[in-house]
Amino acid sequence: MRVSYSPGYYATIPNEHIFPMGKFQGLHRYLLEKEILSDFEIIEPKMIDFINLMTAHTSRYAYGVWNGTLDKKEVRKMGLPWTKSLAIRSRLAVQGTLNAGIMALQDGISGNLAGGTHHAMADWGEGFCVFNDVAVAIKVLQQSMWINKALVIDCDVHQGNGTAELFKDDDTVFTYSIHGEKNYPFKKPPSNLDVGLPDKTGDKEYHRNLIESLDSVLSSFEPDIVFYLGGIDPLETDHFGRLSLTLKGLRERDRIVIEMITKKEYPLVLLLSGGYAPTLEETVIAHAQMFKIARDLGF
Repeated sequence: MRVSYSPGYYATIPNEHIFPMGKFQGLHRYLLEKEILSDFEIIEPKMIDFINLMTAHTSRYAYGVWNGTLDKKEVRKMGLPWTKSLAIRSRLAVQGTLNAGIMALQDGISGNLAGGTHHAMADWGEGFCVFNDVAVAIKVLQQSMWINKALVIDCDVHQGNGTAELFKDDDTVFTYSIHGEKNYPFKKPPSNLDVGLPDKTGDKEYHRNLIESLDSVLSSFEPDIVFYLGGIDPLETDHFGRLSLTLKGLRERDRIVIEMITKKEYPLVLLLSGGYAPTLEETVIAHAQMFKIARDLGF
């Protein structure tokens, strides 16, 4: 199983910032130490070029991020302080997801040790999301005739508002989001299917809703590729999550999604999305689970 990763995924932000920037390096190291991945399976991306980036984003915004010319309000809405390393990191991660899409089409399954930045809109970023990597990857793969239809399975605890908005009039892309109904974003552009869950939803109820809703999607939509946003913020210990999944329950969620997709032989891309566990170690271990499941299934 090949995955995208670059040391450049780390950007300099204040130590006190809530975003766990160290998780990218930590996950890379953990997957190698536990022999879940090997060095030769790690493919380092270059930065996405602006022509491809602008399939989903305006030129004003794309160049504003790169040149550091966004105004203070835009930077505040993005949730991350601007630095050149953040601009580099953001372009690297988008190319990482695009590369992972190509690798999934070739190998059946792949991943990016970043990505899933689903809150980013065409002309602004928000919720710690600078660029919408999934939207760019899908649009570039479509324009390059690699795919026609794509399915986005978003299991981050926060609804994928950016992805939903960017594909709202596109019948070739099905956006699915299972999330905390009362959680951010408070204005939720409709996905093709939104499954909003009440606060404190636990393992059993979450799994039931996931299986029933995802089964209905897969019975009516046949994608050429699937992007799975395996955010770990549904964990009961998450700073922002408000749902109540255990670590074991989160692992079962990943197993359900990966098995449902791979049994149908749809190419699958694994992406991190969000997660704000109490410690960096807990964050890394939780993110690593879906890659371990894919490996255990023979990929």
